[in-house]
Amino acid sequence: MSLSWRLDWPGPGWPRLLLTAACAVLLGAAGGVGTSLAQQPAGGAPPSAEAVQTPAPVELRLGLLTREVPPPPLYDLLAVPADDAVAGAELAIKDNNTTGQFTGQSFALEPVTLAEDEDAGEAARKLADGGIKLLVVNLPAADLLKVDDAVKGKGVTLFNIGATDDALRAEQCRADVFHVAPSRAMLTDALMQFLAMKRWTKLFLIVGPNPEDQLYADALRKSAKKFGLKIVADKPWTFGPLGRDRSDSITRSDALVFSRGVDADVLVVADEANDFGNYIPFRTFEPRLVVGTQGLTAGTWHPAQDAWGSAQLQNRFLRATGRPMRATDYQAWLAVRMVGEAATRARTADPVALAKFMRSPDFSLAAFKGVPVSVRPWDQQVRQPLLIAQPLGIVSVAPEEGFLHQKTPLDTLGVDERESKCRLN
Repeated sequence: MSLSWRLDWPGPGWPRLLLTAACAVLLGAAGGVGTSLAQQPAGGAPPSAEAVQTPAPVELRLGLLTREVPPPPLYDLLAVPADDAVAGAELAIKDNNTTGQFTGQSFALEPVTLAEDEDAGEAARKLADGGIKLLVVNLPAADLLKVDDAVKGKGVTLFNIGATDDALRAEQCRADVFHVAPSRAMLTDALMQFLAMKRWTKLFLIVGPNPEDQLYADALRKSAKKFGLKIVADKPWTFGPLGRDRSDSITRSDALVFSRGVDADVLVVADEANDFGNYIPFRTFEPRLVVGTQGLTAGTWHPAQDAWGSAQLQNRFLRATGRPMRATDYQAWLAVRMVGEAATRARTADPVALAKFMRSPDFSLAAFKGVPVSVRPWDQQVRQPLLIAQPLGIVSVAPEEGFLHQKTPLDTLGVDERESKCRLN
């Protein structure tokens, strides 16, 4: 390429020479462009977009197994939404993909909602055979174990977001299962820490008739002993599911006179099915606080949670779904975010490598709880703060101040390593 210049400069000749040199420098700087164009084949076009585009992102596919929610027989204030857990996982997929734009990774979710009588193990096997190696499971303990048995040897890692059974973290623990849902021991320890901190030490335990109620009550008894509280009365609920029986007017029922004469600071309710626990507050013979599965509760999440930046998570979820985020939604969000965080920091999409990294002390995740969450190596339980809340507000956060541990105060909630019966296999 040739360029001709004519410089007309009035006055002496040296300014003309100086300007000519400056133009030469500028032409030299631009010469790279001219040279590169000159080196193209004659008549050639610029490289196509396909030839210079960045490689396609590496995709990580996650599955989610849940069971459809049967409609309540009557109007139910606490009815579980049809997209419970799925909505939380979908929000986390969006969050993961936001980061994935910069790391060359993309994330996709394949949710499967099982019918009431559909086999969970067979559904899990189909997902694994289709290439899903990271599976979020929102099912009871028996189904979770069935799912794990079905995908054994297929390189699948499970994330338990629904089953709180302590046995899953003890005698029935599995090496390929991470527990994002808290154990019952964690939930009851959180409540007992709060009561011990308040010095409300005398407890009246009311236990429902369902097997899950018995398990929760067992955990409560252990937690009360652990933190020095005394159960002064321990009685079964034998008056039926008043919460489900519209024909029984609880305000005229004499069922709660059984609380008369018990010198207790707090009534502790074990009613995981929500059959009767919400009918106990303000209907006891003497004025009594109510805690447990109803009244003042412990959990991973709550609609009133807005600290540590969590208001933005609540708002994004509300805009996406039109409803508040529930604890199961949060646990699904947390499980999927764990995968995203591990993929970003370990710089891999290999499911086996991701699981290994999540087990390591290098893994932690900011989860809108004030401190990072991590995984306990002895039973693969996610250690995290728990919210102590009444229906419309946060009252406290466990672990409470003053409850110390040689490694982290978070390990004061649930079964510690030296007490664990888990032998990962």
